[in-house]
Amino acid sequence: MIEVEIEADAWADALPEAASICRRAAEAALLGARPHQENLDVEGLETLGEVSILLTDDQELRDLNARFRGQDKPTNVLSFPSPEHFAPHLGDVALAYETCAREAAEQGKPLAHHLSHLVAHGVLHLLGWDHQTDAEADEMEALERTVLAALGIPDPYAARNGTDAELRRPE
Repeated sequence: MIEVEIEADAWADALPEAASICRRAAEAALLGARPHQENLDVEGLETLGEVSILLTDDQELRDLNARFRGQDKPTNVLSFPSPEHFAPHLGDVALAYETCAREAAEQGKPLAHHLSHLVAHGVLHLLGWDHQTDAEADEMEALERTVLAALGIPDPYAARNGTDAELRRPE
């Protein structure tokens, strides 16, 4: 089960379909990260685990970031994996509207695509993927590309405007 709570009205104002975008991206990440489970479709997702997604604002992400990561600043997405004994709940993902909207504009991509990317990124963290080393980042980004391609979303790490500038990785 994937639950989405929209706490900041800006999400619903900018993307009335934000909840369904989050569900699709989370489902795609759950399915994409578990390719060994043959014949699994969306109806079988409950066997993969439960995820809660909070669409909130910069202030809430700043508070969460300070409290849990010791960084007193807003960020785009935070993931909070659940302890194993909370199964089937995998954890929670929180996203900040202002940061996500600003990044999407700076990167010249639709907010819906950026939201899908960040939700997928956050869910992959819940499943144990990380990007602390270059090798981990390369693996995780490759999986993100695959997940997003399944949703019809272009590579979020592709260079824009003919430059090789590296896009900011989600935190």
